[in-house]
Amino acid sequence: MAMNVGEADDEIIGTINTTPLVDVMLVLLIIFLITIPVVTTSIKVDLPKEKNVVRETKPENVIISVDKAGGIYLYDTKIKNSTDLLERMKKFSVMTPQPEVQIRGDGQSDFESVGRVMYAVQRAGITKVGFITEPSGN
Repeated sequence: MAMNVGEADDEIIGTINTTPLVDVMLVLLIIFLITIPVVTTSIKVDLPKEKNVVRETKPENVIISVDKAGGIYLYDTKIKNSTDLLERMKKFSVMTPQPEVQIRGDGQSDFESVGRVMYAVQRAGITKVGFITEPSGN
């Protein structure tokens, strides 16, 4: 630190005081050193890779559709309710090999309607269930 003794006070000092800047930078450095280990996770997990596989619709696949109003269709035949669907799915569940069930749910339909279809298929003992979606326009 320098002092001017005996000289006029009217003189302008042209140096920048960097002490506050260094203090702020040291505080930021300490904050980053403390928070970085907290943000990163220590558990190594191999996440699945995205695969866009085009599936072919086979004649033996069972196609269930749910329309906007919640109506259930097996192929093109309207089903009364999920109990009726359960009885029809039990016939498919005993086939060897078991066919895959593909659910086509309208984007505007209630999730409850699709959930009832999924529950009926599960209760019938079907193990292969898939959803049919429209490919994105990207």
